[in-house]
Amino acid sequence: MTIWEMISMLGGVGLFLYGMTAMSTGLKNAAGDKLRGILERVTTNRVAAVLIGILVTVLIQSSSATDMMVIGFVNSGLMSLSQAIGVIMGANIGTTVTAQITAFNLTAFAPLLLFAGCVMNLFAKKATLRHIGSIILGFGMLFVGIGLIKTSISSLADEPVFISFLSTMDHPAVAVLFGIAFTALLQSSSSSVVIFQAFAVEGLLSYHQCVYLVIGAAVGSVTPNLLASLTTDRNGKRTALLNLFFNLLRAALLLTLITLFPAILEGIRSLSPNDVARQIANTHTLFAVFAVLVMLPFSDLLVRLSQRLLPLLPSEQRTQEQQRLVYLVNAEKNLPVIALHQGMLEINRMGRIARDNLDTALQYFFDPAQSDLFVQVEANEQTVDYLNHAISDKLVQLRSLNLSDRDVFRLSKMMQVVSNYERVSDHAENIIEFAEKLKNAGGQISDAAMQELRVMGDAVLETMDVSMQVFEKEDFSLLPQAEALEQRVDDMQEQYVQNHINRLMTTACDPLGGVIFTDMCTDLERCSDQAINVATALTHMPKR
Repeated sequence: MTIWEMISMLGGVGLFLYGMTAMSTGLKNAAGDKLRGILERVTTNRVAAVLIGILVTVLIQSSSATDMMVIGFVNSGLMSLSQAIGVIMGANIGTTVTAQITAFNLTAFAPLLLFAGCVMNLFAKKATLRHIGSIILGFGMLFVGIGLIKTSISSLADEPVFISFLSTMDHPAVAVLFGIAFTALLQSSSSSVVIFQAFAVEGLLSYHQCVYLVIGAAVGSVTPNLLASLTTDRNGKRTALLNLFFNLLRAALLLTLITLFPAILEGIRSLSPNDVARQIANTHTLFAVFAVLVMLPFSDLLVRLSQRLLPLLPSEQRTQEQQRLVYLVNAEKNLPVIALHQGMLEINRMGRIARDNLDTALQYFFDPAQSDLFVQVEANEQTVDYLNHAISDKLVQLRSLNLSDRDVFRLSKMMQVVSNYERVSDHAENIIEFAEKLKNAGGQISDAAMQELRVMGDAVLETMDVSMQVFEKEDFSLLPQAEALEQRVDDMQEQYVQNHINRLMTTACDPLGGVIFTDMCTDLERCSDQAINVATALTHMPKR
């Protein structure tokens, strides 16, 4: 193999990988946030989760991207491990579509695809058309890259060193390990399988060697997810372990099966005789489908295994217990008056969690040495986010009941209160981030300013308490007290910001501390605003 052939092959690999990236990016941009929305709606139905995993992965042409989204959802509490395993299994099927596409010999049409994609990407006015142009352009680059790889590797058949290396692939274990390493290097099982196809088409790899390489590629594809999980919490790490366990068990299952029943491979080859690229693609797809069908009924065992290796901490146990509906489970099947009462109970429960989270955040701000409080606020914020979605979805379902005008009014106000509580918890998260900035950057807030924040924080919590009483008990006699407290917080913000300006004039305040002081005043005042929104939500209720 000459130096120019080597350069040509590397260029082909580079063009192919870039084409894959461009096509994947174009597909994701064209779909927008719809893909994330689809994943967010995954239900406890495992079959539906598998189908959604297939769909999303086919659309974005990357099982790693799908798995990373799943890790993010599990990490944020929007998806459980039981839901995640179904999507992960589906992604393993969806990623085989790339090999099916590249099994068609479209290299001759690649220049036309490049021209059409380039014109659309550069000159189309609509963003959607430009994204479609990126997809077509990436598709063209993919096939041009494959063509360069095939042309440049043809001479390798006469290289003794390369032939000697390939002979080691006759051993299944070596082939599987090479497939793992090669895919981990490329960070994409789709890419490695397509390259194996190209080598097989040129006669450098046999079909049986590619079978073991494909099995190894599936295991190597989990590398990006394992790396991504390093920055997530324990649930994100468990999700990455789920993917690893599934692919390791899949490899063990398939290796055992084809060793005991080698006729299976001959059966797959007979589906497309004299077309080794299609044979490899079919093997890749059928293996993935078979593994999912066999292992889906036992997916709970994989979840429990990941939880056994990374046991639930006491804080996670508490969060897991909180991240579920208590009163609204089957509310849509009850009478409207009962369903709405259950909704009120669920919202009140969410409100107490949000209020306590604000209290915990303030404790951490004034004493950042208590690092466990930071973790507690983050966990509670995830719980509130979960309840926000879950309660809102249930309240929307209640709209289908036979509701009176008074009930419709109450339902709409209940949905607003859910949003108010969610924002309070968001502000709690902002407060612990302010504390982290102060701690990490060495900023300081003067004692006078810190005392003002303590007073303001206590006033906000009092406003929250009274406002929640007004809403929960519908005791509007307490409304003037809540409004007076809210006005007091407004006055505090105005006075304390002026005091802050005076301190800056005398250089009594650190610049960073001064910025954070102002931001704290703003967040606390907004929490008070959310509280009074809760208190006044059910005023002006229509008469019966």
